[in-house]
Amino acid sequence: MTVTALTGSTGAVGGVAARLLAATGVPLRQLVRDPDRAPRLPGADVRRAVYGDDACTAALEGVDTVFMVSAAESQTRLDDHRAFIDAAVAAGVRQVVYLSFVGASATSAFTLGRDHGATEQHLRASGLAWTFLRDNFYAEALPQFATDGVIRGPAGDGRVAAVSQRDVGAVVAQVMRSPRDHIDRTYDLTGPEALTLAEVATILTEITGRPHRFVDETLDEARASRAHHGAPDWLVDAWISTYTAIHDGELAHVSGDIDRLLGRPATSFDEAVAERSA
Repeated sequence: MTVTALTGSTGAVGGVAARLLAATGVPLRQLVRDPDRAPRLPGADVRRAVYGDDACTAALEGVDTVFMVSAAESQTRLDDHRAFIDAAVAAGVRQVVYLSFVGASATSAFTLGRDHGATEQHLRASGLAWTFLRDNFYAEALPQFATDGVIRGPAGDGRVAAVSQRDVGAVVAQVMRSPRDHIDRTYDLTGPEALTLAEVATILTEITGRPHRFVDETLDEARASRAHHGAPDWLVDAWISTYTAIHDGELAHVSGDIDRLLGRPATSFDEAVAERSA
């Protein structure tokens, strides 16, 4: 029997995908850092697997297709991704479905998008069949951009086509049900509209009942306003590049891939945020 493996089932996207797949009877193996946190799903196997750990090869044995979420942000993330892909090759996995990022490349304005581009490159060179699900920023995460109701950053009038985590999880499940239909395909997963951060702030005000506003910053102002966190330079650069990528238009494209894959419209930003807030 073909075994499908999922990483990230303790998170928002992977959790949605795992539950949808389990509900349809797909033989499922959950690969998680902490087995105690894995959702209890009928017929699902749970294995401990940490990116970069030699034990990943054993956890992947017998797996045909694996869904690979990106690792937590760190300076070793790309090395960990490469190690997991190499483990998949060693275990005899046939296909990897990778959760990437829109515009992933070595020149992405969003600096963490460069890790995704390099991961995609490693997958292409691995000999494995691959599918890339490139999502935009999550709609549910944008409210977290605000501190005391203020979203600050050098985004100007740029737009972001933020996507619902629930939609991305549903796409993962859809692709993993028939992965061969999606070999060597890249999908851009976006919301149905591209909004400025000023528009995002207005919507957040309406939904939460608390005032929100957007304050455009220069690069120097953005660095100064984040200095109190004491974060390393590479992480501060990543935070700021979230906004510069929006400013530069890299996140404004609205794709119809969710509509085509799910047979329904993508969830709007206000719907996604209202659902999360309920």
